Amino acid sequence: MTTAVFPGSFDPVTRGHVDLIQRASHLVDHLIVAVMVNTSKQPLFSMPEKVAMIQAEVADLPNVTVQAATGLTVDFMDQVGATVLIRGLRNEQDFGYERDIAWMNKSLNDHVETIFMIARPPFAYFSSSLIKEIAKMGADVSEYVPTAVAQQLQQRFKARRS
Repeated sequence: MTTAVFPGSFDPVTRGHVDLIQRASHLVDHLIVAVMVNTSKQPLFSMPEKVAMIQAEVADLPNVTVQAATGLTVDFMDQVGATVLIRGLRNEQDFGYERDIAWMNKSLNDHVETIFMIARPPFAYFSSSLIKEIAKMGADVSEYVPTAVAQQLQQRFKARRS
C-alpha cells in the first residue's frame, strides 16, 4: 500500500490545491493532505480552520485524509508511514525551489520519493498569497478558491475593515 503526503500551508486552500489533491488521489492508495506551518508566513487562518476547509473539499475522496502537522515533512512522513511526497509546480521558479527541497528531503530520509505534478491552467497562475491580497481589497475570489473558502475570506477581511 502506497501512502503519500501532500504538504502545504494551505492558507487558504485554492482550486489549484483541490485539483492536485483529486489528481494525486488516483495515483496512490492513501493520500494525506498535511497542513503544515510555514514559519516564513503569517497565517490568516488557524490550523483547525484550514484543516476543516480542506476536509469539506475532499469529503468525496475516500482515500484522502487531512491532518495538521508540525516540524519537518520527512519526520511527519515517517510517523504516518508515507514514502511518496506530492508537490505541485506552477512555473519554472517553483521547479527550482521544489527541486532543492526534494534533494534536501532525500538527504534527510532516503526512503522519500518526491513526485512533481504540474498545475493545470488556469490554476498555474495564482497562489494563496496573491488570492489573499486581492481578497483583502474586496475583490471576488470565488474563481480561485472553493465557494466556502471565498465566503470565509470575505468575512475575515470584512471584519478587519470594520
